Amino acid sequence: MSASCGGFFDVEKLQKDLAAIEGRMAAADFWSNRERAQVDVEEVSRLRSLINPFQELERETEDFSALQQLAAEESDPTGRAHAEKEVATEHDRLVHKLEEFELRQFLSGENDPASAFLTIHSGAGGTESCDWADMLLRMYQRWIERSGFKSQTVDIQQGEEVGIKSVTMLVTGEYAYGHLQTERGVHRLVRISPFDANKRRHTSFASVDVVPEIADTAPIEINPAYLDETAVRILHKPSGIVVACQAERSQGRNRELAMKMLKAKLYQLAEDKKRAEMERQYGEKGEIAWGNQIRSYVFQPYQMVKDHRTGAETSNVQDVMDGDIDMFIQAKLRGEKATKGEGSEAL
Repeated sequence: MSASCGGFFDVEKLQKDLAAIEGRMAAADFWSNRERAQVDVEEVSRLRSLINPFQELERETEDFSALQQLAAEESDPTGRAHAEKEVATEHDRLVHKLEEFELRQFLSGENDPASAFLTIHSGAGGTESCDWADMLLRMYQRWIERSGFKSQTVDIQQGEEVGIKSVTMLVTGEYAYGHLQTERGVHRLVRISPFDANKRRHTSFASVDVVPEIADTAPIEINPAYLDETAVRILHKPSGIVVACQAERSQGRNRELAMKMLKAKLYQLAEDKKRAEMERQYGEKGEIAWGNQIRSYVFQPYQMVKDHRTGAETSNVQDVMDGDIDMFIQAKLRGEKATKGEGSEAL
């Protein structure tokens, strides 16, 4: 394996960074500045979590090469067949592990390891859009289950006839935000409406927003004077952000979850401004209507799900609606990393 995976993973640089920090940690006065020391300790943990899997893969790749050589040298036909079968099995396992390692390198953002608040809003169109929002909720719930994450419904507003107007879930698990942030934007459905007696084709929209769950130690302060609270719904007047929670029986616990969600949204807003990404993110989410969608789901007259950002597409609509959306998530992650890499080379 190369020490630099496509320019995205430079193990030599990581090892130099690790050695430099470990040198500081060996100093007698390392803990004299506890705040700086804690930052270094956390960075050492992060660097080791990157370097160790790479070194393990290097060892396993070398072992695989040796296994191939032994199989090639086997003279007995029965023994050779057995060895070749073992090589094929090990090859598939190693390829899968390499793909997982590569994907993890794409999840290198500051908040990527965090849990996430995922919110779905129905667009214009009443019953059709509310039903579509409910279908998206089911799709994400299935993906959450198959990905090993956990979810809790924080707030939900039912549609007047069917479906939902909006829903917010807390999705917990390592790298939940890193994966789900790729889903932020407007999602478009085209189908023959089950609510139209004339069986006409309808287009519906729903938006998905994702923000990371922020640690209590994050530097986000909320002035109580800026809050307008009614039951479990909180309005942050300066930003206009509204959050709500009805997941718990205790009003105190509901308020705690709502404040956590508000803090996450304010943190995301601050990050967007700091990184000058507000305009880009609005372009991805935008108005919940025609022309702003990131992905289209066509049920009729043909079947196709296509991501307009990456070009990734599939005709297996039912699999997608059952939560098989990894191909879209991974394509977006790879595309973002490639874009960042090109930008770095241009500097």
